[in-house]
Amino acid sequence: MTQTPEVIIVGAGVMGPALAYALANDGRKVLLIEKNWEEPDRIVGELLQPGGVEALQELGLVDCIEGIDGIPVDGYGVLYQGEAVQIPYPKNSKGQTIKGKAFHHGRFVMKLREAAKSCPNVTAIEATVNSLIKDKTGRVTGVSCTQKYDNEERVVEYFAPLTFVADGIFSKFRKEYLPVQPKLRSHFVGFVMKNTTLPYPRHGHVILAKDTPILMYQIGANEVRVLIDFRGKLPNIPNGEMKQYLLEHILPEVPKEVQSGFKDGVENDRIRSMTNSFLPPTRNIHRGVILIGDAMNMRHPLTGGGMTVTFWDAVHVANLLSKDTVPDLNDTALVIQQMKKHHWNRKSRASMINILAMALYSLFSAPENSDNLRILQLSCFKYFQLGGIAVSGPIGLLAGLIPNPLVLMFHFYAVAFYGILYQVLLAPMLPASAAPTSGQFKHVTSGSCCSRMNITPGTVALTVAYLPLNTIKAVSVLYTACVVFLPLVWSELC
Repeated sequence: MTQTPEVIIVGAGVMGPALAYALANDGRKVLLIEKNWEEPDRIVGELLQPGGVEALQELGLVDCIEGIDGIPVDGYGVLYQGEAVQIPYPKNSKGQTIKGKAFHHGRFVMKLREAAKSCPNVTAIEATVNSLIKDKTGRVTGVSCTQKYDNEERVVEYFAPLTFVADGIFSKFRKEYLPVQPKLRSHFVGFVMKNTTLPYPRHGHVILAKDTPILMYQIGANEVRVLIDFRGKLPNIPNGEMKQYLLEHILPEVPKEVQSGFKDGVENDRIRSMTNSFLPPTRNIHRGVILIGDAMNMRHPLTGGGMTVTFWDAVHVANLLSKDTVPDLNDTALVIQQMKKHHWNRKSRASMINILAMALYSLFSAPENSDNLRILQLSCFKYFQLGGIAVSGPIGLLAGLIPNPLVLMFHFYAVAFYGILYQVLLAPMLPASAAPTSGQFKHVTSGSCCSRMNITPGTVALTVAYLPLNTIKAVSVLYTACVVFLPLVWSELC
């Protein structure tokens, strides 16, 4: 390096290059360290919500989603028990319709890295960071790396006033600096379908199968990513158990028009798995080091909100630590003060996305033996069918365009009370549902359950007769909703 850096960033996944670019454009000298600069190959981080696109615009990095064979995303399709509802993205606060974007994760990361490397203030090196260097007072002053020189590995030390640890979900430094650790919730098993048209083109798809949620979205001109969520022990992938399970149990649950592509993908593409963990955010209080990105905060990737949180964190951190605000990063007290502001400033958007991801996962992955969660799951789907605010609100939250946890709370409990009213208290008036045909999904337009209720003297009498028991059931469902939602809120307030 020709100049001593002001900032060291460990990791060049999604957060590292974005933050390096933002800080460098503010005049900071940045050292970006990555152990492997080859294109990464992952099965997640392939759908950027509109809120994330807005953050890229703020960073000046929106061009990174272009030229990578990406697919614009107009909204979502949710499929459940033989019915399907289409949910388009809403307009943002400025009245603009911002689309999401789906792409190959590795291609996107390489564009971010190219953008960071193009900054004169960024020095990028390939090295493995082994440890953080501390002075006698415990302040982090730099990093110790293993770096190759002429095919020979050497231990090299780099020093800077501030080090960002952005080494992702498997961070090697998290245990030392965070009071909480990730909790494994499930695994995604993924593969790619070729030459397959989804029921709603240019939409993400959530299929609420009997045992698990399934995600599908197009990531290239002829490629569709498939992700199946698994709780507990995974069937063995190398010996073919997973392939057999997918063909026997999951294939019949997906729409008929994609079953051929699904079968071909299972049989011919490489099946891989990825852990899905939950890590609530914590305050950065250590001098000289800041954990950021997935090293500090993770949520279930079901809702695709992770990169939205990441890029907005990069926006806010770069602003809070700008040269105008913090002229000297050696002023650790001021840096910690600014990061405390960041911890609370990020809540409006990051907390909303975190809570939404974990709450929706609890509902969408409801096991068959959990009657209350199944009622909430069905209520969520029926709520979407109401249209209007029952669609624009939830999809605006999912898109990262409504950074307001109170709006999330309103819709979550609206779903709960809607389910309590129609699926519990007035259940005797609902017509019996026909068993859905495997793989067949009928598009359903907006319309409340009231219009389809069977109101006769007999059903009214039955409703009144069962009211005491159903009231107890209603309280039980509401309690379950609180057990799902409130602990998540508490985890974000700490």
